[in-house]
Amino acid sequence: MEMIVSDLACARGGVPVLEGVGFRLGAGQAVILRGPNGIGKTTLLRTLAGLQPALRGDISVPAETIAYASHADGLKATLSARENLAFWAAVYGGADVDAALGAMNLSALADRQAQNLSAGQKRRLGLARLLVTGRAIWMLDEPTVSLDAASVALFAGVVRGHLARGGAALIATHIDLGLPEAEVLELSPFRARPRAEGGIGGAFDEAFV
Repeated sequence: MEMIVSDLACARGGVPVLEGVGFRLGAGQAVILRGPNGIGKTTLLRTLAGLQPALRGDISVPAETIAYASHADGLKATLSARENLAFWAAVYGGADVDAALGAMNLSALADRQAQNLSAGQKRRLGLARLLVTGRAIWMLDEPTVSLDAASVALFAGVVRGHLARGGAALIATHIDLGLPEAEVLELSPFRARPRAEGGIGGAFDEAFV
């Protein structure tokens, strides 16, 4: 299992934001995406996950190996924590729901409706979905939003366990997850350049046609 990205360009709302992005992500590896707000971290993740087309470049990775987690927790409010995970486990082919609950310290809340969980508990339940997908590559967009320090450490341990089992992770985050083995990919050097004097031109104009 390996993701190979070469000369990738991607856009937000028709406007190019990143170009020339290239890296490799293999089994047991984690890459942290860094850069200022608005640089295009979310856009890059969505492009790599196949949720939007690339402007150009190559992404070599089997689609069925990717699990993408965005800012949204993706929970059904009236279902219990266990029922929410059972739904996603069925979608992805079935996995150990109780193990996923335990890994994110949610076992005691297994029968509580998602709407009655705190913001941090909902976030942990949303992240527990990753464990029932069986997917090798986790793509995570600011996964620690709403998590306290203890929960961040818990999640970092889950990621380390995933890497130890031969998985991989690509994570956009502003905080230190305590993953010293992770490589950092700074996106500032890949910021898209203006296409014409006095403006972006080209694809920028196309966004307003």
